[in-house]
Amino acid sequence: MSKRSCPCGLPQAYEQCCGRHHSGAVAAPTAEALMRSRYTAFVRCDEKYLLRTWHPRTRPSPVDFDPGMRWTGLEILETAAGSVFHSAGTVTFRASYRGGSLHERSRFERVEGAWVYVDGDFVE
Repeated sequence: MSKRSCPCGLPQAYEQCCGRHHSGAVAAPTAEALMRSRYTAFVRCDEKYLLRTWHPRTRPSPVDFDPGMRWTGLEILETAAGSVFHSAGTVTFRASYRGGSLHERSRFERVEGAWVYVDGDFVE
């Protein structure tokens, strides 16, 4: 078992953090937790998890991974709603990669009780 912190930036090991969501053992309880677990899924090229947590009306097939992309960090900048008490929410984040960063405001909704990614807007 790895003792390194999870790629999402939280101090827990992957297995105790996003790995629990990826395996299906525990659903992400908030939009932010889902955002973190999806970032980690991109780091790990976990297409199955990404598709499972993508809203059915916006889900691509397949996920288009860039083989040269090396994700280097995630910074959560703002959250709005998206708690265990909400049915929708947004998470604004900056995901860094070797050579640059992606800044996005993502929208999330609950579908059958589970948080899913709907879409996002790039932020300048």
